[in-house]
Amino acid sequence: MKSNIIINLSVEGVHCWPECPIEEVSFLKNPHRHVFQIECKKEVSHLDRDIEIIRLKRQVQYYLLNKYGIGDFNAEGCDFGRMSCEQIAVELLGKFELNYCKVLEDGENGAEVLL
Repeated sequence: MKSNIIINLSVEGVHCWPECPIEEVSFLKNPHRHVFQIECKKEVSHLDRDIEIIRLKRQVQYYLLNKYGIGDFNAEGCDFGRMSCEQIAVELLGKFELNYCKVLEDGENGAEVLL
């Protein structure tokens, strides 16, 4: 049997795709705002809180705000620059040894990355 813990969090932020080749969505070339909704899954070795769920969620939030946060006390969210949803997910997979990460823009569109 395998078991995962699951965390969900939201982070307000901006990103852009300066190289966007699609005229219909050329506005993506400029920085634009989203609420990035992130779901992470991490395998655990037993069923008695191998990893504390709330603690992992706080670690992921702190990491993102510490690395990408903008404004006073990071109150304006994160500036992900040119990063795509896929790239944010891959970074979190590596940093927190996750086996799954999903990043959605405004709860609608995005990506999931699995190990």
